[in-house]
Amino acid sequence: MLGRKDFAPDEIRRAREAADRVLRDFADAGSPAGLEDVVFTDALLALDRRFVHRIRAVAGKDGTPLNEVELIVAALVEGDGRFTTTKVIRYAPERSVLGLQPGERIEMTADRFSRLADAFLEELGEKFG
Repeated sequence: MLGRKDFAPDEIRRAREAADRVLRDFADAGSPAGLEDVVFTDALLALDRRFVHRIRAVAGKDGTPLNEVELIVAALVEGDGRFTTTKVIRYAPERSVLGLQPGERIEMTADRFSRLADAFLEELGEKFG
């Protein structure tokens, strides 16, 4: 598939509904001990997958929520689950959503996923909507 420079509002709405559903279902299940990282890591991977073909010319190179998700997903899928940066994206922990430091082990919680998904989807709507 070719890179995409826009996404339909309905695509973004469905992604937000899916993120909200995971958060709600996890809370309704009593937040099962030991599963939080697994559930929300998978939820983040699924969220990114919906918009994986976003193009750099629109996403930009700054350390925005869109690019923060890209870096986190790359570390989870291609790395050992430790946060890494690239020369392409200008990442600054102090301006990021999660404030991850290079080399830090990525652990997703409901709170982290919620904050990151909200920021990601807001920026996605602004730039690609």
